[in-house]
Amino acid sequence: MSDILKKWIEVQGYKHDGRMHRIWDSVFVIAETNEYIVTASKRTKVIEHDFRIWYTKEPAIMIFFKDSWFNVIAMFKKIGLTYYINLASPYILDKNKIKYIDYDLDLKLFPNKTIKVIDVKEYGYHRKKYNYGEEIDKILRFNLKELPGIMKEGKFPFLDEQIKEYYEEFLKVTKK
Repeated sequence: MSDILKKWIEVQGYKHDGRMHRIWDSVFVIAETNEYIVTASKRTKVIEHDFRIWYTKEPAIMIFFKDSWFNVIAMFKKIGLTYYINLASPYILDKNKIKYIDYDLDLKLFPNKTIKVIDVKEYGYHRKKYNYGEEIDKILRFNLKELPGIMKEGKFPFLDEQIKEYYEEFLKVTKK
């Protein structure tokens, strides 16, 4: 385990060719295990690859996995807890920055438990452009097939109560 627990850090998403895709300027590490890191954020500055800057609208919990090919952003929206799942490489921690490769395909889990697959065309385009290769394609398609079952069963990380507990912990710790 690292020494980033209870610290503000940066998250960097890359594309397969190594170019920067997106940076979350400042997220707070709320939990860390041997399998994943949980971060929390509120009105976080996001810098896009074209240098556009925007700020997140909703508080969020982000979970990055050491061995799984996806990460999760649980957003506290007015309609309820909404999960955005990025199919992505497992993260690495480099100089206290969480880094991963974004592979375009995404899923959304809405509060009413509806699941939507998004960015399929973008994935097809980038798969050819960046030459993802057969092995990566197999891994991503496997996750795309398996994740809806995990969501429907309410298994980690799709546990609303646990996500809310992480956020409460974030509020407690950062109010000091």
